[in-house]
Amino acid sequence: MATVFDRVKSIVVDQLGVDPNEVTPEASFVDDLGADSLDVVELVMALEEEFETEIPDEDAEKIATVGEAVRYIEEHLLAAGKPLEVEEGGEPATKAQPERPS
Repeated sequence: MATVFDRVKSIVVDQLGVDPNEVTPEASFVDDLGADSLDVVELVMALEEEFETEIPDEDAEKIATVGEAVRYIEEHLLAAGKPLEVEEGGEPATKAQPERPS
């Protein structure tokens, strides 16, 4: 199962080309991971696509660390009734069980 952190970490590694071990909840996108302003915009866009949500500019400006991004996304997924974990193929971890014939 891929958690929100796992998915955010994967995006950060892909977008910024950093070592996965550097991507911790405390890591700052700019100060620790070397992102510039364009990188941050691209990260936000990638997160929006991955989690099928919109992150308004005023909210994006407040997200400085990996942990803040994870918390923001978790809060918005929960508010929207979406699962926090997904199977490796991107399917929600909590699938509805098929009804059994009586």
